[in-house]
Amino acid sequence: MNPELLEVLRKRIDQEMPHAIDLRHRLHTLPDLSGAEGPTLDLVLKCLPGFEHARPVANTGALLRIGGPGEAIAVRAELDALPAQEESGLEWASQRPGVMHACGHDVHLAAAVALARAVDATDGAPPILLVLQPREETYPSGAKDICASGMFAEEGVRATVAAHVQPTLAGGTVACTSGSVNASSDEFVINIHGKGGHAAYPHITADPVVALAHVVISLQNIVSRNVDPMDPVVLTIATLQAGTAANVIPGTAAARGTVRTMSVPVREEVLRRLEETVLLVASAHGCSGEVTVTEGEPVLENNEDIAKATTPLLQSLALEVDGSLRSAGSDDFSYYSEKVPSLMMFVGTSGVAERLHSSTFVPGDGHVQDVAYALLAGYVGAAITMLRSSELPLAVAPAG
Repeated sequence: MNPELLEVLRKRIDQEMPHAIDLRHRLHTLPDLSGAEGPTLDLVLKCLPGFEHARPVANTGALLRIGGPGEAIAVRAELDALPAQEESGLEWASQRPGVMHACGHDVHLAAAVALARAVDATDGAPPILLVLQPREETYPSGAKDICASGMFAEEGVRATVAAHVQPTLAGGTVACTSGSVNASSDEFVINIHGKGGHAAYPHITADPVVALAHVVISLQNIVSRNVDPMDPVVLTIATLQAGTAANVIPGTAAARGTVRTMSVPVREEVLRRLEETVLLVASAHGCSGEVTVTEGEPVLENNEDIAKATTPLLQSLALEVDGSLRSAGSDDFSYYSEKVPSLMMFVGTSGVAERLHSSTFVPGDGHVQDVAYALLAGYVGAAITMLRSSELPLAVAPAG
């Protein structure tokens, strides 16, 4: 890989920044919810060279190859916004009631477009496959559908790269961590079936409320007594539902929650113990229980070689590198990491007190460049690591 490639592309990205920031504002003003991203996709594609060759995927998404044939590095950016009412007070705040880019996807899209345009303007740069992905925020996952389409294999994708804004990190800092960086995410519903009756005569009922209360307490023992303390696990019960009157013991009770783990074996064990605990504890209270699990994202694994190759490139772009950040949050980018070597980075937004998905979370425009630089470093790092030497450019120069 020509050592000048990074600098040539950096200069091109710098030239793209006014256009990228304008695009970011337009995207932020007119956000689209998951599954309805068509207008957002159209807006982004019109900013890209060769947009007429984009390949539709996952209903409202698209893949666009830039840089010619051969093996490619995929760069993912998310199209969807969240069902949230924006309260930022910005001139370019969302004009769609109850819909907002509260997770930074507008920043990611603008940065990815800047990188793609820079690659297109640079002769000999390795091919890039821009992944404009729908439905990152909801099920069914857009990433899962893209992986199932077989189009990565058709396009010769050797690695995938993404970056996500992260307010827990200082501005100018990028987390580039090897191994498991995001947890798997599964949701579950627990239903307890008992025998209802008058609250004054509990002895002739089988109280599902008491049974569910014991289930909730017992489930915490899965984490504390069934899992190695060195393996991170989160098991949260988020909703409880039972009854409608103070003097009536209901016939059923229900709970909903989520399980987050950082390894496949632990994920499987926790889900097994979850079902077992519900059934046995319910039975001990004269009730029956059932668990329905909605399988979510797998563990997101960052490729060690790509992370190592990307770290010095980030530093050469004057970014601080954090090599330790891991989170029990989840992202469907993990489906790509199951298919090909991948790298997800997290880009700090210092000075933003709000958290992701907050109605006032709007990273400053300067973070568009930070994310673009992170994607650039990841793209070059992945190319150095994963593309065959015969695919790499012998010379790099501005196009034209």
